[in-house]
Amino acid sequence: MQTNPEVKAKRELTPTALILGVILAVVFGAANAYLGLRVGLTVSASVPAAVVSMAVLRFVLRRDSILENNMVQTIGSAGESLAAGAIFTLPAIYLWAEERPMEFSAPEMLSVTLIALAGGLLGVLLMVPLRRPLIVEDKALTYPEGVACADVLKAGEAGAKHARNVFVGLGAGAAVKTVTGGLKWMPENFLFPVHGIRGALGFDVSPALLGVGYIVGTKVSTLLFGGTLFGWLVLLPILAVAIPGAGSAWDVQSAQYIWKHYVRYVGVGAIAMGGFISLMRSLPVFLSAFRRSSVIADNIGDHRTLADHRTLDLPMKAVVGGVAFLVLFIWLVPAIPVSFLGAVLIALFGFFFATVSARMVGLVGSSNNPISGMTIATLVVATLALRETGTTGAAGMVAAIAVGSVVCIVAAIAGDTAQDLKTGNILGATPWKQQTGEVIGVIASSLAIGGVLILLHRAWGFGSDAISAPQAMMMKSIVEGIMGDGLPWGLIAGGAVFAVVLTIFRVPVMPVAIGMYLPVGLGVTMFVGGLLRWFVDWRRGGNASGEDSVTLLSAGLIAGEGLCGILLAIFALF
Repeated sequence: MQTNPEVKAKRELTPTALILGVILAVVFGAANAYLGLRVGLTVSASVPAAVVSMAVLRFVLRRDSILENNMVQTIGSAGESLAAGAIFTLPAIYLWAEERPMEFSAPEMLSVTLIALAGGLLGVLLMVPLRRPLIVEDKALTYPEGVACADVLKAGEAGAKHARNVFVGLGAGAAVKTVTGGLKWMPENFLFPVHGIRGALGFDVSPALLGVGYIVGTKVSTLLFGGTLFGWLVLLPILAVAIPGAGSAWDVQSAQYIWKHYVRYVGVGAIAMGGFISLMRSLPVFLSAFRRSSVIADNIGDHRTLADHRTLDLPMKAVVGGVAFLVLFIWLVPAIPVSFLGAVLIALFGFFFATVSARMVGLVGSSNNPISGMTIATLVVATLALRETGTTGAAGMVAAIAVGSVVCIVAAIAGDTAQDLKTGNILGATPWKQQTGEVIGVIASSLAIGGVLILLHRAWGFGSDAISAPQAMMMKSIVEGIMGDGLPWGLIAGGAVFAVVLTIFRVPVMPVAIGMYLPVGLGVTMFVGGLLRWFVDWRRGGNASGEDSVTLLSAGLIAGEGLCGILLAIFALF
């Protein structure tokens, strides 16, 4: 008797998928950690992971299972999201340890690993009760990256052929990074003073930045470039004239000094306000999701058929117990510097922002998910609460960053899990197996991220030209200001007002604000990548898809430069 193909068990959560997925999680996590520390942005690893998976499984191992491929990308993409959450926050503590070694200590690898692990597991578990109402039932949520990844996997052999573009990009990115950052045969960045107006312009020699500009698209890269021009050709000249003692000579050093000590704080204000604006706009989305998730029944029914089994999530009792255990774990484990109050805040903000993140990526995709805004909101509330309850100074600042880091990782992983579950829903994957895969990816990535952060910090130092850690620098400034160390609040307020003005004129705030905050070369080079995207779209008569060969080449460029940067950091240590 033949088995009904609709309920036939398919090869899915296999040892091969686990091993390959873990490798990709570590590789893409490390590459995105380097990228995020350099430019303050990360890119989704789902489509590149799916393409590499197909190349290995189909042509090397001769295995043909679309669900096994999907499991590999599910596990592999967790590394990128967990890295984003960690590098946006934790480097702040390393920076304090460098500036004030008598008060602060740099986090040990165990501490980073446990913070990342707790946040990642919470992000996966909190998504379990949201899968049905958001991904299965809500047809208004499209989950663009999840659909694109499903399209790549369904393309089968045609999609696998695109793998060569990923590997070509990986080799090219690594080669250029070796020439510039390793052999030092040419500079990695160029900066030129603009004498007539006392501004500055430049560009970076970076395949990764070109790839980022292409992937985020023409609109975002243009807005970011506009913020760069405003910061370096408008604000910089104004402040150069207004600041006493700026001197009559104008050179690269003068421009860098004024940008670092003045212009960047305007960018901080704009980013913070932009994050709050994004958060306020997402509140109706949150309330809707909360109402729907609050009436979800336990799915541990008496499922007797294989068809029912293949639609199950992880048991709800296990989810509730896991969340409760993790909150107690965060509070009681000494390696995580969080008090009972901090653990309570993590539980509240974690569920809140996991829901917001899952819905936001369904509406606008992962690239526009306001994780920075969620983290800023968490940091402000956590820092104020800690200060008012007497936890101040170094202990309060570290605790605030730890709380913000866990919540940031929760939001990032929840968004990634939502996209992966959408891909699985389209392909007919088993939800509980995918959720198990996400847990495995989180564990593997958590074990690696601590070593990656420590390695990069010891090799180049957070806040340096090589890894400026822009998001973490901003989080650090916010906590310092609230705890009373003092900030140029006038400049920050000016940036906040500028963000409000942009909002009134319906200009997206975050790309412009990030452009003001980043070094000029980053914005210029990403804009070139955006122009390339416009040209490709124009030639093809429409938008490039997720399986577009240049998109995959761009993903390879990012991964190649990032991985080469990690290797160069290892050499730098020795």
